[in-house]
Amino acid sequence: MRISELSRRSGVSIPTIKYYLRDGLLPPGRATAANQAAYDEEHVRRLRLIRSLIGVRGLSVSATKDVLAAVDANQGDLHLLLGLVLGALPVERSGRPSQSGPEEGSERDAEPVAERDAGGAVDDVAALTAEMGWQTSPNPPAAQVISETLATMRALGVDYDWRSLVPYAELADRTAQLDLGQLQDAGDPLQQAERALLLTVLLEPALLALRRLAQEHHSALRFRND
Repeated sequence: MRISELSRRSGVSIPTIKYYLRDGLLPPGRATAANQAAYDEEHVRRLRLIRSLIGVRGLSVSATKDVLAAVDANQGDLHLLLGLVLGALPVERSGRPSQSGPEEGSERDAEPVAERDAGGAVDDVAALTAEMGWQTSPNPPAAQVISETLATMRALGVDYDWRSLVPYAELADRTAQLDLGQLQDAGDPLQQAERALLLTVLLEPALLALRRLAQEHHSALRFRND
């Protein structure tokens, strides 16, 4: 297909496509003339993934380029690919998967979690994942969020530890199974990665809103004075 068709199919403007080509985010098409090239479905899938990483997940172009480099190197491992795209596994500047710490573009500060921990919140997260039998990468960003939340609650005098989170973790476990079950129809790894990203990032506000609606409903059942 020509670049105009690629733009229509992917939803990305022609100037933006040319910018991605110049910057190396998108591989060049097959040359058909001095100033013309043909593109294929692989370009469509990659552009959609780029659009999702930048427009949905909010990564910078530089961070997106690093993620794509890691994706290219690990397309045979869908588990690793999903971790890279969703941010569960940070990426080094070289494009290799990193074993710890947040990725570039994260809003988290650089101070180690252990130095901010209050009351053993980091140990609580380890106990929670062990209780659930979850297999996770070392020091994932999501675990840092949980440990800092628990530390903050304790600092505010709220008696809350990992045992209090187990019922929520069980709900999250079922939600994750539902999320990944919806990837089966997308056979191509790039399509699966894009779909996982959309299901995760775009659905999170809706899932929180559903919780609020359910809370209102059950509050009315328990506490409303009719």
